[in-house]
Amino acid sequence: MNNRAQQTYLLNQVNTAHPGDLTLMLYNGCIKFMRQAIVSMENKDYEGKNNYIQRALDIIDEFIITLNMDYPISQNLRSLYMFMKENLIQGNVRMDIQKVQITIDLMSELKDTWVQAVKKAKSGEPDQVTV
Repeated sequence: MNNRAQQTYLLNQVNTAHPGDLTLMLYNGCIKFMRQAIVSMENKDYEGKNNYIQRALDIIDEFIITLNMDYPISQNLRSLYMFMKENLIQGNVRMDIQKVQITIDLMSELKDTWVQAVKKAKSGEPDQVTV
């Protein structure tokens, strides 16, 4: 697929996606960039590593910016995102694959939770709070 066709396809996907699916795309993109950063680290591709980590950091910044701080969980998410950012920065500077992998694991857990929330929202299932 040529670059222009790919861009058109991606733009169409974003324009027609359910709002929950847009966030899922960001989670997937962030995880993909972090995995690519690890491959770049293994290949001693310093420029690639830095580029991919920066792209993941940009997505995490977007998550932070869009948090609705009216909800108590948002403070917890903000702290988790800040931890992830610090891990990625340290992983980038120190070439520490483990720090990046920890961040991938955390982001994957958030993504899995988000997938369940979107499924519930799309099905019209009422929220259930368990204590």
